[in-house]
Amino acid sequence: MKTDNVTNPTPGNAPIISLSKITKRFGKTTAVDAVDLSVMPGEKVVIIGPSGSGKSTLLRAVNILEEIDDGDLIFEGRTVGYVEKKGKRVLDTQKNICALRAEIGMVFQHFHLFPHMTVLENIMEGPVTVQGKSREEAHIIAEDMLEKVGLSEKRKVYPATLSGGQKQRVAIARALAMKPKIMLFDEPTSALDPELVGEVFNTIKGLADEGMTMIIVTHQMGFAREIADRVIFMEKGQFVTEAPPDEFFGSCMTHSRVASFVDSIL
Repeated sequence: MKTDNVTNPTPGNAPIISLSKITKRFGKTTAVDAVDLSVMPGEKVVIIGPSGSGKSTLLRAVNILEEIDDGDLIFEGRTVGYVEKKGKRVLDTQKNICALRAEIGMVFQHFHLFPHMTVLENIMEGPVTVQGKSREEAHIIAEDMLEKVGLSEKRKVYPATLSGGQKQRVAIARALAMKPKIMLFDEPTSALDPELVGEVFNTIKGLADEGMTMIIVTHQMGFAREIADRVIFMEKGQFVTEAPPDEFFGSCMTHSRVASFVDSIL
């Protein structure tokens, strides 16, 4: 795996999540190729790169939505997602995977809200069905999360009445209701009209300012410049280069492939 300008975690601090040689293949195509990544508590990592570079597949692998072929996912010091049975690695139990997903929240480019539930009910669903909370406790959590994303007045409406930006903010609130320790954002604004991007960006920035640990896949360079502690350029399933944003958009622009990609989307 080729890497330049790799930023190592601070010695003595434990990463909240580490990926070790994560590999995912689809037939003869290697979508993610032996990727290593450690993310410290409170760190914001932004991954950019061309379509088909493996970014979204990598995030889905972290959330156990894609079953990896090789490598280890280490969360808070323990290997998760898979167990050994009769000398062969298999997926962990659905119960354990659901518990892990509660701690590793994920927001997708498409919102995946339940259309037959109100906004409030959408947010309550996870705490009730996955975490076994009472509806009264889940209601309080949902109200708090709606206030956090600025949509308290939409609690009783159905998703069909919301704008794309509002739907994505509800999706963020739904993930936050599980009280995750890290949030994964997969192109959270790519399905939105340009005028709606700002409201979602401001919601994510607010979470960043509160110290939420994040991995964000995006084509929005504003995310990278303003939110990231590290920016990683990914191509052909590998991390090509990574650096803090000032350095990434400065000296890393001497890397011809990085420069041509950034120029193509600005």
